[in-house]
Amino acid sequence: MTINPYAGSPSSYVSEPAAAPYSIVELMPGVRNLCEYVRLVPGERVLLLMEHTVDPVVVQAIAAGAAFRGADVRILSVAPFSAGGWDRDAPLQIETAAFHEADVVISGTWWGEVHTAPLFFDQIKSRSSRFLSLHMTATAGALLTGGRLPAEVFYALLRRALRQLSGAGRIRVTSGPGTDVTFSGLTFDPDPGALRPGDWRPFPYGGANFWPADTEGVITIEDSTVTGVPEEPVRLTLEGNLVRKIEGGSGAERLRRYAPEGFYMRHGLIGLNPKVRIAGGTQFEREKHAGAFYCGIDGLTGGEPVTTGPGFAHCDCQMDRPTVTVDGELFIEQGRLLLLDEPEIQEVAARFGPPEVVLDDNPVMILPRRYAGLPA
Repeated sequence: MTINPYAGSPSSYVSEPAAAPYSIVELMPGVRNLCEYVRLVPGERVLLLMEHTVDPVVVQAIAAGAAFRGADVRILSVAPFSAGGWDRDAPLQIETAAFHEADVVISGTWWGEVHTAPLFFDQIKSRSSRFLSLHMTATAGALLTGGRLPAEVFYALLRRALRQLSGAGRIRVTSGPGTDVTFSGLTFDPDPGALRPGDWRPFPYGGANFWPADTEGVITIEDSTVTGVPEEPVRLTLEGNLVRKIEGGSGAERLRRYAPEGFYMRHGLIGLNPKVRIAGGTQFEREKHAGAFYCGIDGLTGGEPVTTGPGFAHCDCQMDRPTVTVDGELFIEQGRLLLLDEPEIQEVAARFGPPEVVLDDNPVMILPRRYAGLPA
C-alpha cells in the first residue's frame, strides 16, 4: 500500500473540522480579499450558493463581509453537488433561477458547479453575473491561509509566469512517484484580474491554467477526484492527448468505470499561491499551492473530446511536489516555484510586509493578518 501524507485529507465538507465561532474574526482578512476580488459594490445582489454541509461560520463570515460593503445578500442552502455528472439529471431549477437574478454568485460547493450542465461555463458566460467558486475551499482553513495572500502579489506572480509560459512550446512535468508527461500546443488563460460580468474564477486565487493540444507520457496519480489517494499506484499513459492505458488495481478500475468511453486531457494548472495549505488541505486547495501541479482529464463524448459542454466525467489529478521545465528551463524544482525568488516579485510583496514572510511557501505558516491585503 502506498503511504502518502495527504491520505487523510477531507473527502467532503462533512469531513471538514468545524471552526470555533470566534474564529470568524480571523477569517475576515480572507473575506476582505474575496470581496475585493469580485469587485463588490454597494447595492449589488449577492447570492451565496452554499451546500448544506458548509460550516456556518464560513457562511456567516462571507455574508457579513458582503453586507458590510452594502450588498443585498441572500443565502441559498442547497444539496451537495455530485462529481462528474454522477447525478446529471438532478433538478437545479431553484439554483439556476437564483443565479440568473444575482449580480455576484459566491458558490461553496465540494465538487464544483462546473460538473453540472445548468451551471457549466457556457451558462455562466452567457449571463452578466460574476461567479466566484469556492470549489472545496468554503472552509475556515482556506480563508485563513490562501485567502490571505494579497491579490496584487498573486497577480504579480501570474503576470511573470505567463511571460514565460505563454510563448512556450513544451511543458514537461515529472515527479518522484513516476509522472513524466509533456504538454504542447498550449493555450493559457490570460486571467486579467478581478472579476467582470460573465467571469468564473476560483478562490483562493491559485495558478496559471492552460489547455494543451497534445499530451504525451505517463501520469502517476497521487490523488484524484475518482480515486482519492490510491492504495497502489495508478498510471495513465497518454498519446495524442488521449488516455490510451489505465493501470493500477482497484483505482484503475474505478477510473475506467467512471468514463467507459475513455478520457482526454482537458487542462492543466501550475500553482502560484505560496500561502495555500498542503498538509490537511483538500485537493482543490493543494492544487493552488506555489509549486504544485494538477491536470484534468475529461470523459469522451461519443468517443470524441467535446470542450463546449461538461464531459460529465471530469477527473482532476494532483501532484504535490513536481519538477516542471518550460522548453527545457527549470520552472519548479521538486515543488519549489523558482519565481518566488525573483526581485520583481519580492518588490511587490514588500508593499505588504517583509517579502521573506509574504512569499514564504511553508504550507503550515499562516500569513500574519497585518500583511494580508492592506499595503504596509
